[in-house]
Amino acid sequence: MIDLICIDVDGTLVGSSGEVAEDTWAAIERTRTRGIRLAICSGRPAFGKTRGYAERLDPTGWHVFQNGASIVHLPGGNTRSRPLAPASVRALIERSRAVERPLELYGDAEHAVEMDVPRTRQHADLLGIPFVRRDLLSFDVPVVRAQWLVSHDEVDAVFAEPHEGLTLSHSLSPVMPDTSFINITPIGVDKGEAVRVVAREYGVPLERVMMVGDGANDVPAMRIVGAAVAMGNAERAACEAARHHVGDVDAGGLVEALELALTL
Repeated sequence: MIDLICIDVDGTLVGSSGEVAEDTWAAIERTRTRGIRLAICSGRPAFGKTRGYAERLDPTGWHVFQNGASIVHLPGGNTRSRPLAPASVRALIERSRAVERPLELYGDAEHAVEMDVPRTRQHADLLGIPFVRRDLLSFDVPVVRAQWLVSHDEVDAVFAEPHEGLTLSHSLSPVMPDTSFINITPIGVDKGEAVRVVAREYGVPLERVMMVGDGANDVPAMRIVGAAVAMGNAERAACEAARHHVGDVDAGGLVEALELALTL
């Protein structure tokens, strides 16, 4: 029996249209009426469009944002976050400026971006927030996550660079098909550990948790739950970690996963 379903956003809840399909919302409501908890488990931050998705899934529940760096209880705004070391943040900013690579910094409730380039503007639109350019060194809140925005052919080179004390994970969005997102969090912070926290808050054993995703950053959560589901558009790492496979995000794959949860 599944008591908790954790749902990735880009490539899982949201497809190439940039919005959630109405039949997906209908399936979510059917699942909720069966008493199953639903939680966002995304690399996106806890503001903009994603906050609205979380509130519609479960306005009284816990949700995972920032690739596990922000675990937020919506009613009280309580968070479980572990920030990056200030020295690590400064090193990332220096590298961004030296190689002219777009870098975003995130707190629990706000973010900063310094470079005004098409990718950073497109990402602000994807998140549903205004694009505001800001000196990264002026971002004076604890940084829980940083993120490189790069082309696909830059990914291997970025992962080969030293990121001491940090965990890097790769994710994609069908809304920005030409961009790779490289999430940066402290070592030990990922979606898997965040799902453990949410399951513990609800008193749900991990074997009764489902994780639905499509990216490599979903794999840590997929590995620890009882029902790991990969979308039809999933990256190879997610496909290999999954026990169940459903259709493409644009072909109702999440609806299929939610229906599967009712049968397990």
